[in-house]
Amino acid sequence: MRIAVLALDGLFDTGLAVVLDTLRAANNLGARVTGGAPRFEVSVVGVRKRVRSGHGFTIPVQPITADLKPDWVVVPALAAVTPETLLPALARADVRDAQAQLRAWRDQGVFVAASCIGTFVLAEAGLLDDRDATTTWSLAPLFRQRYPRVRLDETRMLVATDAGATAGAAMGHLDLALWLIRKQSPELATVVSRYLLADIRSSQAPYIIPNHLAQADPLIQRFEQWSRTHLKRGFSLQEAAGALATSPRSLQRRCQEVLGKSPLAYFQDLRVERAQSLLHGSGLDIDAIAAEVGYEDGATLRTLLRQRLGRGVRDLRAALR
Repeated sequence: MRIAVLALDGLFDTGLAVVLDTLRAANNLGARVTGGAPRFEVSVVGVRKRVRSGHGFTIPVQPITADLKPDWVVVPALAAVTPETLLPALARADVRDAQAQLRAWRDQGVFVAASCIGTFVLAEAGLLDDRDATTTWSLAPLFRQRYPRVRLDETRMLVATDAGATAGAAMGHLDLALWLIRKQSPELATVVSRYLLADIRSSQAPYIIPNHLAQADPLIQRFEQWSRTHLKRGFSLQEAAGALATSPRSLQRRCQEVLGKSPLAYFQDLRVERAQSLLHGSGLDIDAIAAEVGYEDGATLRTLLRQRLGRGVRDLRAALR
């Protein structure tokens, strides 16, 4: 597999390093464990002759020439963690040139992949339109509003489509690299993940902080504050909308636009977050915790936790120790 890693100024140093180191580990371990030749031909390319990382390190890149014909192009994240820093970065000339190059590659049948904020570069180029995708959960509200044609699900760690793949926040670069290895050899991907002490993750849901997402919109922020004071009472859309001086329809629409979910689903996110906190520090049994977040019994809460987080109460308690 020929992989071109497209380096842009101000990229996330760890993202680039994780992709390169994981693929190098696959080549080394593949040769040692299976006796086979290296499976990945990796090059670092740039749309400019000089590229510096987010920490100011010079990244040696090779120019993009007509004879460079990768199977996959990987775009590491830019080191921009807020809308105020990301939007100007997306408007830079080199990023625009990178988007044009990505479109040209895609027209030639090359698959494109990105993790974390690198997914914004793909979306800005129009390469995710009318496709499923994931991104860093922390900027999902911005992504959803900026790219309405993309079917975003930020709870997923990795999403593959006919055009390529997108992965989640920050260390999602590792999940993406392991996924590329798995396409060549599931056995080798397992060996690499064990050498790197890297668990295979399918979801970002356990890492999402609902309060952070609420900051993206004043109405959602007020809804979040109202919800936290009503967790024990249960959810009423009519009551919530009345308390926020808006209509149920407007609250529904705004939650969908910003969060990609209904008010009830977000209310349940807050219940899950509160339940996790109580599992960690309260010493309460599951029935008492259920009562604290508005459920009559622990069985309902157990089901919700497993649906949302993919783990049962015992596993969650163990993970939080």
